[in-house]
Amino acid sequence: MNIKDYIKNNSLKIVVKPNAKKNEILGYDKSRNAVKVAISAQAEKGRANLEVIKFFSKLLKKQVLIKSGLASKEKVLKIL
Repeated sequence: MNIKDYIKNNSLKIVVKPNAKKNEILGYDKSRNAVKVAISAQAEKGRANLEVIKFFSKLLKKQVLIKSGLASKEKVLKIL
C-alpha cells in the first residue's frame, strides 16, 4: 500500500487505533474514506497524537500536522 496515493490536496484522512503493539498502516477503510493506522501510544494526554505526527513525519519524510480531530479517532493530517 502506497500511502502517498491517499494524500489529496496535502491532506490525509486517517482512523487511529491506539494502544497497538506497534505503529503500522493497517489498510484502507472505504466506508470512512480513510487510512487505518495502529499507534502504540495510549490515547491520553495527547500521547497518541504526538505518536501519529512522529510516525507520519518519518514515513513521508515531511512535516505533518493534525488539521482536525485532536480528540477523535478520525483525524485529518496536513502534510507540509
